Amino acid sequence: MLNNFLAFSTLVSIWFSLLASLVTLYGAIRFWIKHSKKIVSITPLKRYPTITIVVPAHNEELVIAKTTKGILDLNYPASKIEVLLYADNCQDKTAAEMRKAVDMPEYRYRNVQIIERQGSGGKAGVLNDALEIAQGEYICVYDADALPEQNALYFLVKKVLENPSRYMATFGRNKTRNAKQNFLTRCINQEVIVSQRIQHVGVWNLFKIGRIPGTNFIINTEYVRSIGGWQQGALTEDTEISFRIMEDGYLIALAYNSEAFEQEPEHLRDYYYQRLRWAKGNYQVVINNFKHLFDMSNWRVKLETFYLTCVFFWFNLAVVLSDIIFFVDLGCVVARFFNPKIPIIFAMDSNLLLMQLLLINWLLMILLYVTQINLALATQYGQATSDQIWLALGSYFTYSQLFIAISIQAVCSVIRDKIFKRDGSKWVKTKRFAD
Repeated sequence: MLNNFLAFSTLVSIWFSLLASLVTLYGAIRFWIKHSKKIVSITPLKRYPTITIVVPAHNEELVIAKTTKGILDLNYPASKIEVLLYADNCQDKTAAEMRKAVDMPEYRYRNVQIIERQGSGGKAGVLNDALEIAQGEYICVYDADALPEQNALYFLVKKVLENPSRYMATFGRNKTRNAKQNFLTRCINQEVIVSQRIQHVGVWNLFKIGRIPGTNFIINTEYVRSIGGWQQGALTEDTEISFRIMEDGYLIALAYNSEAFEQEPEHLRDYYYQRLRWAKGNYQVVINNFKHLFDMSNWRVKLETFYLTCVFFWFNLAVVLSDIIFFVDLGCVVARFFNPKIPIIFAMDSNLLLMQLLLINWLLMILLYVTQINLALATQYGQATSDQIWLALGSYFTYSQLFIAISIQAVCSVIRDKIFKRDGSKWVKTKRFAD
């Protein structure tokens, strides 16, 4: 009976995960069909609010100069930009590289502060320090490795001005700047494109739900002050503040033309610990907000909580179960070469139809995975190639399966943090590369 229950539970879970993916894909396709025909032009805005750009940097000497120059070259009135560059607890030449960039003749008279910070709280701590001195109507955040496209800030502001009383924040898209470095960065590039061009676009188009991505976004300064700033110690302060905005009935709008180029991990160890931190942070946020499924929160908060709960708990568990079923049956098949009497546990005669359905659903999952990637690539110039199709297929059996191990470790780590009251906000820094 247990094997029947596990097989049936896996089958139902796969159905629901496929349905959720198809709904998001439908929303994204509708969005791109509509917007692919629009000609984007840069026209003067009705007003230019003052923007405080904050760049938290911890030991970022290899990338901070290029990011600083990219920010100072943004297509936005220089008199309306205040830049706060934070060298946060650095033991390298981050601050010196900042000064070298700012001291260039073309930037000499810009409103830039370089702050060598010695404090706690990580990125959230930096943002809260910046919040105390920010003069801008909006705070814009760029990570140290996030190189903004010249019109990135323009599109963020343009979007928020469409409905400033409702849009408390706007966010753009992030792209991989070292995508062609190796197999890992190529897989990350596909993941980022699907996340940005399918998932974010789909949920915004269908439900007007936005998620602050951590970089390349602006948020209303007075609003952040009214809620007490960013949560200290949060591993994913962006997801946490996204929930707080939705709880207050405001929207986080998608500015799909705003782009920034991020440097992704090039080694498996760096990738593993970066994604482990993200996974832990997301699990923490889901656990902390699970109560909203049963309280009087608005429907967007409930839907987002339900969706993230499904993705990080239910659907991940379904993948684990499906892998268990597959490898147990595979082991039984191999064992039968030596002892034909050994039964195939999850494929007995009474279960034949169920196993056929499971096999079909697994094939559908692979097909949908590859389809999502290639539709996302088709919306971005120069990305849709035959090589990407084979890469997508290969990444399903390698790269995407790695997240299962990360998820399991993240859940166990969050549980241990709760039980032993450990500080779970520390992480291994992602290694940067000169480019």
